[in-house]
This record gives sequence, structure tokens and C-alpha cells, in this order.
Amino acid sequence: MKRILTFLFPLFLLTACTDITHNDYKFTGESEHWKAEYSYKGTEARGVDNGIGTYSNEDSYKFTLTYKGSLEELSSMRKLEYSYSTLHSNGKRTEEFIEPTTTIIFSSSGGSKNGAKVNEDEVILVKVKWDDVEESILLDNKKLTTK
Repeated sequence: MKRILTFLFPLFLLTACTDITHNDYKFTGESEHWKAEYSYKGTEARGVDNGIGTYSNEDSYKFTLTYKGSLEELSSMRKLEYSYSTLHSNGKRTEEFIEPTTTIIFSSSGGSKNGAKVNEDEVILVKVKWDDVEESILLDNKKLTTK
């Protein structure tokens, strides 16, 4: 019985071990007229289940685009389009304004489970077009924490 327990106990430990990593990144950048921020929070779990390696992840993000000028400067804007591209994903949004906009801050958010994750060393490309004007922004990571 002792031999069986001696054999099974390490096996049990191997099947129950999980290594969890938390990623919390903030990518920021700006152009002449806009500032952008992409905040990323993710959790990765690596483990062993019945002797087989396992991996899962879950993440969320928030993208914020802020006009650097005044609200009055945007009052004639009729259409705003922006997009952002990470290494494995992208997002795009278009807003049309019949009335003058009431904000200089535009945002979107989302998340995934077992999807592509954002790496801490990525550079995120942002493209902004409002009416007939276009600008591009490169966002660099301002690493918050990794555990």
C-alpha cells in the first residue's frame, strides 16, 4: 500500500499543478490631433491534466481615443472612423454625427476566452480618419505588471 501511495502521490501533484500568469499592459501613443490607449488584461493558465499539458487564457481590453483639441474644434465633424491592429487581432469603428459630437473621447472594449493574446512587446497600429483628415498612431507598451 505504501508503494502505491508513493507512486500515486507525485502523479497526483503532476495532474493538479497549474501555473497562472497575469498580464496587465497599457499601450499608449499620440499623433498631432489624437491620443490613444489600449489597455489589456489577461490571464494564462498552464498545467498538466492526466499527464497532458494544458493551456487556456482569458482576456479583456479597452481602447480609448481622445481628441487633443477642444470639443468646439470637433463640432463640424460628421464622420469618425478608427481602427487598431494588434499582431493577431484588430478592431474598427465608424461613427456618424447628424448633430455635433458631445465628447472628445471615443472608446470600445471587448474580450475573449482561449483567443489570441496580446504580447507585451507588440506595437499596435491605430488609424484615425475624421471627415477628410487622416492620422496614424503607433502604440507602445507601458508595462504595468506581470506575475
